[in-house]
Amino acid sequence: MPVSIKDVAARAGVSVGTVSNVLNRPDVVADDTRHKVLAAIEALGFVRNESARQLRTGTARAIGLIVPDVSNPFFTDVARGAEDAASDAGHVVILCNSDESEQRQDRHLQLLAEQRVHGVLITPVESAPEPVRRLRERGVSVVLLDQHADVEDTCSVSVDHRHGGTLAINHLLAEGHRELAMITGPLSIAQCRQRLDGARDALVAAGRDPEGLRVIEVTAMNVVSGRNAGERVLAGTRRPDAVFCANDLLALGVLQVMVRAGVRVPGELAIVGYDDIDFAAAAAVPLTSVRQPSRLLGRRAAELVLGETQSPQEHVHHHVVFSPELVVRESSRRFR
Repeated sequence: MPVSIKDVAARAGVSVGTVSNVLNRPDVVADDTRHKVLAAIEALGFVRNESARQLRTGTARAIGLIVPDVSNPFFTDVARGAEDAASDAGHVVILCNSDESEQRQDRHLQLLAEQRVHGVLITPVESAPEPVRRLRERGVSVVLLDQHADVEDTCSVSVDHRHGGTLAINHLLAEGHRELAMITGPLSIAQCRQRLDGARDALVAAGRDPEGLRVIEVTAMNVVSGRNAGERVLAGTRRPDAVFCANDLLALGVLQVMVRAGVRVPGELAIVGYDDIDFAAAAAVPLTSVRQPSRLLGRRAAELVLGETQSPQEHVHHHVVFSPELVVRESSRRFR
């Protein structure tokens, strides 16, 4: 039979209310009494009934995290950052994968609401969806992750992706590359549009025609799509001498195709990625990439959502924007 809170109280020689305070508000219990209760819990192997606590309080000690692709190492690092902050606050993270589907995303939002989570971190498939608004109306805190909020009543944590695109193209131009292409995921994704805008900004600033940038749009931001894009680059009549990819997985797919085809990287084709996942530095040709502070993104978003749930009346909504950083490796350097 499971050990109950009454068993703990009897062994420690205190009331059930005192045991409850030790579990939920330890700061109000005298040190000697708290130590006696904790010793009884340890001796009896007592485990708190979290489901019962949730029924009493109406909320779970959990936050939801909805990302577009859990197989992307960038979002793995984001989740680790969120979990770090949640763990520090005594919470757990429920990770959900939308797979770039609005229907799946909305189902996850509904399920998280039913689980009475304290808050939700979400990288929306497109703009902030209607279910996010409904979730906030139910009193659930929401933070937009890797996307800037256009509304004042929702926190957001994002990166200046437009500047990231500018960093990538400025670097390629400085290395002497002139025939440039960009391989991007669906331009319905805000981050892809922003990186493309930044790439064109760099060309305009350099006195180049932004329409001269060849844009190859693929349906997904993974290695397979990168391979497909790489084949399209090889098949073109006018091959670029450098490509900027909207994330590292696309860049790694392009790199695989070039290595198999005997195209020298960076001698014949320079490649720049985005995110700076761990695999970028470990690639056959170490990959130049625009680094996002992925783990910090997740941590800061979780801190914001927990801050709002703990002090909703005093909470001030923040729109945090991090700056990306160019990390130069062999894949984009011209041999001099």
